[in-house]
Amino acid sequence: MKVLMLGWEFPPFISGGLGTACYGLTKAMSEIGTEIVFVLPKPVRSQMASHVQLVSPATLAGVLSYRLGELGRVTFHAVSAAGDVQVYQTPEAYEQLRREQRLAAVRGVRQGAASIPGAVDAPADLSAGAHYDGDMFAEIARYAEMAAQLAAVETFDVIHAHDWMTYKAGIAAAKLSGKPLVVHVHSTEFDRSGEHVNQRIYDIEREGMHAATRVIAVSFLTKNVVMSRYAVPAEKVEVVYNAIDLNGGYQPNHIQPIRSDEKIVLFLGRITMQKGPEYFVAAAKKVLEVMPNVRFIMAGSGDMIRQTIEMAAGMGIGHRMLFTGFLRGADVERVFRMADLYVMPSVSEPFGIAPLEALSNEVPVIISKQSGVAEVLDHVLKVDFWDINEMANKIIAVLRHAPLHKTLREQGKIEVCKLSWTDSARQCVEVYEKAMAAAKA
Repeated sequence: MKVLMLGWEFPPFISGGLGTACYGLTKAMSEIGTEIVFVLPKPVRSQMASHVQLVSPATLAGVLSYRLGELGRVTFHAVSAAGDVQVYQTPEAYEQLRREQRLAAVRGVRQGAASIPGAVDAPADLSAGAHYDGDMFAEIARYAEMAAQLAAVETFDVIHAHDWMTYKAGIAAAKLSGKPLVVHVHSTEFDRSGEHVNQRIYDIEREGMHAATRVIAVSFLTKNVVMSRYAVPAEKVEVVYNAIDLNGGYQPNHIQPIRSDEKIVLFLGRITMQKGPEYFVAAAKKVLEVMPNVRFIMAGSGDMIRQTIEMAAGMGIGHRMLFTGFLRGADVERVFRMADLYVMPSVSEPFGIAPLEALSNEVPVIISKQSGVAEVLDHVLKVDFWDINEMANKIIAVLRHAPLHKTLREQGKIEVCKLSWTDSARQCVEVYEKAMAAAKA
């Protein structure tokens, strides 16, 4: 089987779980023998892309083809969807930059690829929206056009489109090739925006889901949203959970532990409405009233960063909170190893890979009940995102009671090791087979 896969991000150029999921799935699919042609927006100039092995020069105007050494059956095509933009972005990052430009957000918070080895440095004034003044929807349309051109010359059995940015491309490729389309819902506009949805994005999501032969949802929570909000029949939607790439397991001596009398509680994710940062800060205030030797780290960036910093300062706990900005690669592993507890207070989280990463680093976890990952994890503590009293109580319990901390840490690590991208990949292949059979019927 050969798959034309459409994705807007891929490591190391990522803003969240979407790129991580694309990497995990493609690596596992490659290992089980599935051939994949992966179409990306062009992240950087080819001479700067030291993390890839170039296979051939462009076969189409504006297309760069390459392979990653560890993904033997995956060929990547980067199609310059963003014109001259050299900093890899996602729709969320784009919207954030535009908001930061309007609000003159906190200086020093920078977006882009400055910390990525081999990537083009981010301009100094990027936080003001420089070099990214284009229309996101125009870029999506260009990506769809280039993907359709690739579909005309590639051979494949099925199309797999990840999230709404690629749905237009998937529809175009399906019409041109006659091959079945599978769309993967990693997040919906209702997760990102609550009831105040962007109508254009919603329309694209709905069109993609209804045009698809099959829909993959990352959790039953997301499946229910797809059915209720987008009127997609239940029999058309399959749930495939995300997993984590453990990279050979935990290396206890890789990073020296941080010795401190302080306890460290970590929030890692986009600082946006969806992730519930204000509930984390409110719970932190209550914890500090009881345990003053706790430091709270907020690792991430987003349109609520300024509001969150001001909220912490207004509560008088700014000196107990550290805002790191967006972290990548080894810095993510390092901050997990520093933490005594990870908290994900998401308002609406389709899945949530970060708790799996925390558990793989032997960090106890508290997650909101409003998350897809709550469906697959038992050895974590769960709380309603809005219940800051209960959240604070559970944070205090984990930090104060060593037996509880030890049990959550040890059993959580065992539990996360049972989740496999290989299982997820096989389930995706089963969905492909159903879509191909339906297309022939």
